[in-house]
Amino acid sequence: AGLETISDGAISIGDRLVNDVHPKDRDIAMVFQNYALYPHMTVRENLEFALKMRKVPKAERIQRVAEAARMLELEPLLERKPKALSGGQRQRVALGRAIVRNPKVFLFDEPLSNLDAKLRTQTRAELQKLHHQLHATSIYVTHDQIEAMTMADTIVVMNNGEVQQIGAPLDIYNAPANRFVAGFMGTPSMNFFAGSLARTDGKVEFRDPAPGGVCVALESAPAMADKAATLGIRAEHFLLTDAADRLGFPTIVEVVETLGNQTLVHFSTSQGMAIAAVHPDHQLRYGERVNLRVAAERVHWFDSDGEAIRS
Repeated sequence: AGLETISDGAISIGDRLVNDVHPKDRDIAMVFQNYALYPHMTVRENLEFALKMRKVPKAERIQRVAEAARMLELEPLLERKPKALSGGQRQRVALGRAIVRNPKVFLFDEPLSNLDAKLRTQTRAELQKLHHQLHATSIYVTHDQIEAMTMADTIVVMNNGEVQQIGAPLDIYNAPANRFVAGFMGTPSMNFFAGSLARTDGKVEFRDPAPGGVCVALESAPAMADKAATLGIRAEHFLLTDAADRLGFPTIVEVVETLGNQTLVHFSTSQGMAIAAVHPDHQLRYGERVNLRVAAERVHWFDSDGEAIRS
């Protein structure tokens, strides 16, 4: 947006380099977590304000406001003031103020974090529809991975100001570049187990060093066979099995969370708590002993530096 001086590199909007362009001349619209509406103005006046400051002709102002109000279903609210609006309505007005400017780029900074869960889901869908209607580039900052997964064409995962991975949502979910990305993307977070890859009788197995720990037989060995490694497995890739399964491991159910479409089972391991997602037909109880198996074809491997190991 130009509010801070960049430390390195170049920023282009379209074919235009904007490193030294004043913020007001970059043709960017911003929407923040706080709605920042003028309390003494009506919805119509709030929508119109930036256009007046830019000396947009009155006829064009009226047209742009009417278009944005129709798009955001604000028409019945145009003569109300912000104090008479709900949180969701105020957020739509904040979006409308950005839309009327017809910017080249939208910058969204946690715009839904003040909304309750139901309204957040509804507004998320509205934003996706708006994006398709407006055909403008949108950069959306969020800590909510559900927003990132459901809304993005491309996700940039950052940690401490450094880019960790860039890719399509499913590419990042299914092939995380490192342990940080693997643990950050997905709810519940990926489970991690430290152990070693060992060759036995021509086969490769991952073993947790503790008795009764996680064991996985591999058809193809990662590049680090015969070395220490960390296994990552998502909750949905655990399988319930029986005690006769050599590759199963025993555990005790500590917490059961019934969600309707699935049941999250928190269980104890030699390396702490882990979570499995099982079909809701499995009626598991606190304290119950169960056997779990890891779906070997769905595991992720990480080296001692946390970088992903590809088979």
